[in-house]
Amino acid sequence: MTITQTLANFSVVTATDAIPEQVTARALSLMTDLAGSAIRAASDSDSSPSILATLDRLGLGGKGPCTVLGLSRRFGAGAAALLNGAFGHSLDFDDTHSDSSLHPSAPVVSAALAAAELTEASGEDLLGAIVVGFEVCCRIGMALDPTAHYARGFHPTATAGTFGAAAAAGRLLGLTGEQMVSAFGVAASQASGSLQFLQNGGWNKRYQVGEAAMKGLIAATLAAEGFHGASEALEGKHGFLKGYSDGVVAERATAGLGDVWETLRIGVKPYPACRYTHAPVDGLLQLQKMHGWSVDEIDHVRVGLHRNGIALVGTPLEEKQRARTVVEGQFSMPFAAAVALLRGEFGWDDYDLLGDPKAEALAARVDVWHDPSLEGLRHPFGATLEVSAGGKVQHLRIPDPSGEPETFPDSEAIARKFRALTAPVSNGGGKDWLTVLSGLRDATSVRQHLA
Repeated sequence: MTITQTLANFSVVTATDAIPEQVTARALSLMTDLAGSAIRAASDSDSSPSILATLDRLGLGGKGPCTVLGLSRRFGAGAAALLNGAFGHSLDFDDTHSDSSLHPSAPVVSAALAAAELTEASGEDLLGAIVVGFEVCCRIGMALDPTAHYARGFHPTATAGTFGAAAAAGRLLGLTGEQMVSAFGVAASQASGSLQFLQNGGWNKRYQVGEAAMKGLIAATLAAEGFHGASEALEGKHGFLKGYSDGVVAERATAGLGDVWETLRIGVKPYPACRYTHAPVDGLLQLQKMHGWSVDEIDHVRVGLHRNGIALVGTPLEEKQRARTVVEGQFSMPFAAAVALLRGEFGWDDYDLLGDPKAEALAARVDVWHDPSLEGLRHPFGATLEVSAGGKVQHLRIPDPSGEPETFPDSEAIARKFRALTAPVSNGGGKDWLTVLSGLRDATSVRQHLA
């Protein structure tokens, strides 16, 4: 059986009650975490108005049955998937899967939620579909080899995420294994996502993740309506894996499938920036707490990162030291370090430091280098620090950023992050979203539960 067939069959035949309870519980926690980011971004992301205006101008923003987190109006399923995915990823505060270096919830949850409301699915069915989507996109992302995928200029959340979205939506649409193969065939034609946004702080990243959710939903719906998609979408001669990576490790797509749950290896972000900045921020906060430095005492900060991190948040260094837009800040190790040292924390509202003279002066004292000792480890998100301050030099190695599976936040911590994000904005119809989401599992109809 091919990789495509194996993942397609897994997506449709895995019984919801065969998924371990801790796995579906984790999916609900991750969905809640995404919802907080989406609700805030709907009102407070600079790109949200243009996306909404575009849908309305093209006649795609009309009333439908599906919820968009943070908005009181309902949309058609495709538009809802796009908006939830784009909003959920706009703050760069959504979850990460280290081995695939992608954000699974934004594409997968967004497509699954739209399909669940479209089909009047239950809460249990929705969560089962989300788990399936997580497993598919994370495993495809691992098979790509994130380092090789990045080197080709691709954004794995948008590319592999399209397949996860198709798997989740297709399961809720009742696809057969053969139809899911067709859905993956269509997804392979649609999977896209360029890293070129890094050059000027463009808004492409958040939009292409929303697009992945919508495209996955479209792929699954085409298959449900009898559309005949390409076979061997993943491993074929012109398939996704060969076309998008020079370092494919194909067996990672299916190894332990159904026994090893990648869903439990998804981490939650404590800071609204690229995950490669998080271990250094953790370390700087720890060192500052220990030594009580004032900002003026800090002479130099040297951050060691995995080569993936260097590519995303470390080069070109002089430009990273002068981040002026939100996207530039989200992908700037010097800016993240400056925020942590100036504020003693790093939350969404700390982007008010963009262009601040003190922040830029401190960022100019942050150097980023490729630390070979961080290569070949369990995941690439660790860091090393060297801080010269107060006439002394401090060294620290941070193997894992906070929020990884070993330090996954409990339900109260998830709720605190949600409340901190959503408190300043209207959250769409005045709903108590934490209560709504906590009761989702028992809902007989997701659409009615969210109404």
